[in-house]
Amino acid sequence: MRKVVLYTQEGCGPCTAEKLWLKDNGIEFEERNIRENPKYLDEIVELGASATPATVIEDENGSEVVLGFDQEKLEKVLAI
Repeated sequence: MRKVVLYTQEGCGPCTAEKLWLKDNGIEFEERNIRENPKYLDEIVELGASATPATVIEDENGSEVVLGFDQEKLEKVLAI
C-alpha cells in the first residue's frame, strides 16, 4: 500500500498546483500544513527540505522524497 504525504503552507503556489495535480490524477494524499503544526515543520526540516511543497511517498519498498513540485519525478515515483 502506498502513502503520500504532502507538506504545504499558505500562499505557496507550487503547493496548490501539486494538490490539484494529485487530485486530477486520483492520488490520495495527506496534507500537512507546516504553519498550522510546528511538528510538521520539524518533520520537513528532517527531510532536508528548505521549502514547500515536499512530498513523501511510502510503499512496501521504502520511501522517496520529492522536493518542490517536480511533476516528472512524481510521475515516475507514482508510476503515472
